Amino acid sequence: MPSKKISVRVATAVGLGAIIGAGIFVLSGTAIALAGPEALLAFVLVGVLAIIIAFEYGELGTIMPHAKGASFSYVYEAFGSELGFITGILLYFSFATAISAIALGFGSYLGQLVGMHSMPYQYAFAMALILVLSVVNIFGIKKAAKADFWIVLFKLGILCIFIIAAMFIAFYSHAFHYSNFAAIPSKDTIAAIFAASIAVFFAYSGFQSISTFTSDVEGGGKGAAKAILLSVVVSMVFYILIVVALMAMVPASKYTINADPLAFALNYVHAPYSLSLIVDIGALIATTSATLAMILSSSRVLYQIGDAHLLPKLTRKYDKKRDVAVNGVIISAVIGVVMLFSGNIYIIAAISNFGLLFSYLISAFAIMHFRRQKNLQASFRTPLYPYLTIVSVVLLLLFIAGMPREALEIGVVLIMSLMVIYYFLRELKNKKVVRIKLFR
Repeated sequence: MPSKKISVRVATAVGLGAIIGAGIFVLSGTAIALAGPEALLAFVLVGVLAIIIAFEYGELGTIMPHAKGASFSYVYEAFGSELGFITGILLYFSFATAISAIALGFGSYLGQLVGMHSMPYQYAFAMALILVLSVVNIFGIKKAAKADFWIVLFKLGILCIFIIAAMFIAFYSHAFHYSNFAAIPSKDTIAAIFAASIAVFFAYSGFQSISTFTSDVEGGGKGAAKAILLSVVVSMVFYILIVVALMAMVPASKYTINADPLAFALNYVHAPYSLSLIVDIGALIATTSATLAMILSSSRVLYQIGDAHLLPKLTRKYDKKRDVAVNGVIISAVIGVVMLFSGNIYIIAAISNFGLLFSYLISAFAIMHFRRQKNLQASFRTPLYPYLTIVSVVLLLLFIAGMPREALEIGVVLIMSLMVIYYFLRELKNKKVVRIKLFR
């Protein structure tokens, strides 16, 4: 009887599908607009942090191979329902908001391709994508994942074509000049790098989608750990090459916050229409696969929170035959459509990032918690523990502090609201108060 498990290469493809579509085609130009050539440092810095977090998630995945809720499952098991509830909802909201940001990139590229550039058309295209992919997700994780594998191979090929063609055009059209990589005088370098890092962090966030189906991967947690690490490393290489190619064609000072940077660069240097067409098609496929991964991830996180009885019963509807959280997909699609109208691509990404950063931070503490449990054995362990974990905590705190004001305000309001809701519901259920002594 054939195995129903997802291979490591397919799981890697799902992670790559979420990472590459979210970042390269949508936010690479925004990072350059915010930091100029220092955007390269932001991609490297966040890439290194993403690798550390990937190590941590690899270990957590081997400790809890049947978890489907990513950070929520780990935090719930380590610290209980209160922190688990807050982390889970923030993570879910982050994934659901990410659907909007990536779908908006799809709408922007499609509008560019068909000559419908105005925002109403872009929103309409984005909403249509979310609706169609929600239906695809309802058909099941394994079908969606297998489709994503071939999509990822195709778009990696498109990116290779873009990189080679961009460098060729830059040198032979005399668009390339060392001044393209000159720092933008009006920007404070440190502040600019942190601002770009917020956008870049969103770009790497897709790897967590793998941890929502660890039990479905061949080799369980160990296989998922390999897939997470591979997806992050491959993505970082492509991110750096794409940013270099973009600035080779267009001076860093010319980039603005928009959702179609590759199309903008090709238009700027009057690239052949055939190349623009190929890249636009690649971008549409990339953003489609990334949106697909985010709908999948968000629905499974919502189901896991509901399965822990921290959300109403309707969130627990699960089609075991297709292995899909049906109501989770529908709710995520609705939130994805609503969040399309919350701001520009950078603001949407920053709002999404708050929940991600918070969940990564608490997951780092979960690693510390599980390491103290002597009876737990992990087939994959974070190297250089606890030093790398401490580095990740410090960097995550710095990134949270450097987030845009709008995102911080929304994040703080969400945490306070979730605390009020949690304690209100606990009082309704008349649950016993847990008291511990922190000091002697």
